Amino acid sequence: MSEKIPVGISACLLGDNVRFDGSHQRLTFATEQLMPFVRFESICPEIAIGLPAPRPALRLVKQQDDELHLCFSKDGGENVTQAMRSWSAERVKSLHHLCGYILCAKSPSCGMERVRVYEPETHHNRKTGTGIFTGFLRKEMPWLPLEENGRLHDATLRENFVGRICALHEFNQMWQAGLTRSCLLAFHRRYKLLLLAHSQEKYRELGPFVASVNRWDSLDAFAFEYRQRLMALMSHPASRRNHTNVLMHVQGYFRRQLSSPQRQELATLIDRYRQGTQPLLAPITILKHYLAEYPHAWLAQQRYFDPYPEALCLRYGQ
Repeated sequence: MSEKIPVGISACLLGDNVRFDGSHQRLTFATEQLMPFVRFESICPEIAIGLPAPRPALRLVKQQDDELHLCFSKDGGENVTQAMRSWSAERVKSLHHLCGYILCAKSPSCGMERVRVYEPETHHNRKTGTGIFTGFLRKEMPWLPLEENGRLHDATLRENFVGRICALHEFNQMWQAGLTRSCLLAFHRRYKLLLLAHSQEKYRELGPFVASVNRWDSLDAFAFEYRQRLMALMSHPASRRNHTNVLMHVQGYFRRQLSSPQRQELATLIDRYRQGTQPLLAPITILKHYLAEYPHAWLAQQRYFDPYPEALCLRYGQ
């Protein structure tokens, strides 16, 4: 994998003063930790449709047509829905090169989930909405990894998001370099252990589809469907149970090379990870040491051992 990963982001999360009150919501994880590896493309949909900063707050309103409308919360509640929809429909068409998107939580334009929806007739408001721009983004690119700033404070969700954008970046680079059946199959083989860590069930469902590649007339059509299934599988956060199964599987490759005390030490370390008393990094580190000492071609290519830049320290607390 080379080059910085192109990722979209709500402009306020990069520190731009574009929020309704003229402030920002700078996300340190993006601006400091991800920045060396990611090329951010910032967008503020509300500024893009011509609204100033500061400006009256916007909100999602469920009106009589049962549709969600984007309206100002004060000064008569002017409706800017059509402007946002028209702009969003066109803008998302130019974003197919992105490998992920970080969205501003609770925003009526950018929120990913649980955006407050107001119902004037009942005076109820429920956290059931999705930002209008985000809705168009999902419809245009259902495979695209999306995450919100607040959720990225969760270590598991943060690791999952970064893993997905790195995998999608590698896949897209392969596609752009010239698609062949052999390179697609090689990609899938490289990701076997990592996908098993995310979902053993979904990985086994994906297997027959990959095996059917020769029956597809269009390799691009196959790649399009594979990308969708790959990202759906990886959206399941890797679990401690699945990681343990993968680690035990890898352990078996060194059974002949290791002494009895070494095998016992490794088995104990994996079990301590399973019990939650050791981080994932501990057994991964010793397995990588054994891989360097006793090379194995298939294991050496597995993305499981280095799914993203080590400098992000994403496995330290797992």
